Amino acid sequence: MAPARRAPSDLDALLAGPAEVIPDRGLEDKLALGRPLRVKLGLDPTASEVTLGWAVVLRKLRQFQDAGHTAVLIVGDFTARLGDPSGRTETRPRLDRDTVRAYAERLLDQFWVILDRDRTEVRSNSEWLEPLGMEEILGLTSSYTVARMLERDDFAKRYADGRPISIMEFLYPLLQGYDSVAVEADVELGGNDQRFNLLVGRDLQREFDQEPQVALTMPLLVGTDGVQKMSQSLGNYVGITEPPDAMFGKLVRVRDELIAEYRQLTLDFFRDPAEAQRVEVGLSSGERDPWAEKRRLAREVVDLYHGEGAGERAQAEFDRVHREGALPDEVRDVVVPRSALIVTKKDGVTVLDRAALLTMLGLAESKSAARRLFEQDGVRTGGTVVKDPEIRVDVPGLRAEDALAELEGSVWQVGRRLFARVAGFS
Repeated sequence: MAPARRAPSDLDALLAGPAEVIPDRGLEDKLALGRPLRVKLGLDPTASEVTLGWAVVLRKLRQFQDAGHTAVLIVGDFTARLGDPSGRTETRPRLDRDTVRAYAERLLDQFWVILDRDRTEVRSNSEWLEPLGMEEILGLTSSYTVARMLERDDFAKRYADGRPISIMEFLYPLLQGYDSVAVEADVELGGNDQRFNLLVGRDLQREFDQEPQVALTMPLLVGTDGVQKMSQSLGNYVGITEPPDAMFGKLVRVRDELIAEYRQLTLDFFRDPAEAQRVEVGLSSGERDPWAEKRRLAREVVDLYHGEGAGERAQAEFDRVHREGALPDEVRDVVVPRSALIVTKKDGVTVLDRAALLTMLGLAESKSAARRLFEQDGVRTGGTVVKDPEIRVDVPGLRAEDALAELEGSVWQVGRRLFARVAGFS
């Protein structure tokens, strides 16, 4: 599953894939130092799953590891509490310390699916950011002007539109840049939405008399909706530890025009960079069938994260369930808290909260995501589409207990791939 180990001087391997390097010959100059480089990747634990989108930069970091360099993985447990403003059109809600800690614990185990644990230096940026005093923070802020901050596209657009930008959001790129100072990074990796932040790191290293890091950015993977970047909050993601059947089902539904891009970013840039181009040309000429290529993509991605043969088994199960209309062989049984389902609203109306049910069953990331699924006719039970995220249960002829009795044992389905059964109530 892992790329073959390469010599530290193999520049082609490290630049494999559609990477942007700043400055242009910066990586060559760093490699000429003749020592293992300190290659930094910072990830904020703001969600619980490592997605195929995150995996793009994680696999690039693994390539550096396999070339003999030191992977420095920064768990942004401090910056996650501020919220990364990259690409945001509104101020991002802050996360509390306990939530960030829980996410970090969940994510660390998933990082080792891709990275070599024994060759990874894991640091939490609370180590150096929490002790900063006001004098040191003011020193950081004095190194950057408001005008330079407004060079960022997302800040510039919000400012032009009259949308708020908090001073705290201006601090985020400075703190991320200070991470590079703290670990003395030679190279920093990130998605191309992080370009500005990585360049701030170069500037701060100069301020602290360090050689500026090389910034290497990778394209963002478009989500399964084909519109926005892959994100858990939007529900358009594939997690690298998702069950093979769920992973396969999501991947065979990506849009035809995204097949080559998905191949390139999830598979080919680290093993056969020319294959995605061959697929793109074949699809454009009609020599390759989009459905067959999506199934091949899905099989290979499942094999990558679940072992050889897992893709074929997931494909067979997908065909059995979706072509024959059967339930999967295994449907998860979930005991659901009664208090989360029967809710009395402010106006005194008591409802059965089906959006909460989907989250409790693990079929939706949040209640807001669940409501969107209902609106999009993406929820079924007993083969019937369910449109209402909640139903009133204090009307004549229908009581809360009756509604729960009907619910017990029901199998709920999101899209055509995710199933869970209500096993009972706690």
